Amino acid sequence: MAIDRKQLIIAAATKSFSLFGYKATTMDQVAKLANVGKGTIYTFFKNKEELFEEIVSTVIKEMKAAAEETKDDERSFYENAHQALYRILEFRKEHQLAIKLFQEKRELGTPEVLEVTKRVEQAIVDYIKEKIHVAIEKGEIKQCDPELTAFIMLKLYISLIFDWEQDRKPLDKDEIAELFELYLFKGLSN
Repeated sequence: MAIDRKQLIIAAATKSFSLFGYKATTMDQVAKLANVGKGTIYTFFKNKEELFEEIVSTVIKEMKAAAEETKDDERSFYENAHQALYRILEFRKEHQLAIKLFQEKRELGTPEVLEVTKRVEQAIVDYIKEKIHVAIEKGEIKQCDPELTAFIMLKLYISLIFDWEQDRKPLDKDEIAELFELYLFKGLSN
């Protein structure tokens, strides 16, 4: 029974954070949504921060799993990197909690949300960095700084998916793949 209550609390908190953001979510709201007493929440979580941390850790795991689903050993590093990054950012665009957190980061700059969004971004960079290490070992790509390369790859994708479309027609997945290949793998020289 305890696990069911904990899961109810996590689901209710996820819903509250997704609807109202971190700052506006209260333990009273979570208790009402979970249909439990506020004290029950504290049997599982010390505070709102710990509850939030549990949810964010789950979201990061889900994001990595979504990226892993795109992996195909028959494809090149470049193609797998493109598919994984595209899926991670699609996940971020589709996942209601991620949408709300990135909105709260922009609009309010809530310190806890800034910290969590940094953690999410670092988790993505670390994931890509692991893939770069493997590609270097296999001789698929040149020796490079894996962390810096992963950071650049992520920022390029964010720019092409989120920033570009703020004032322009969104790019489709194939256009993004072509630009990714051009700028990161071929370069601009003839």
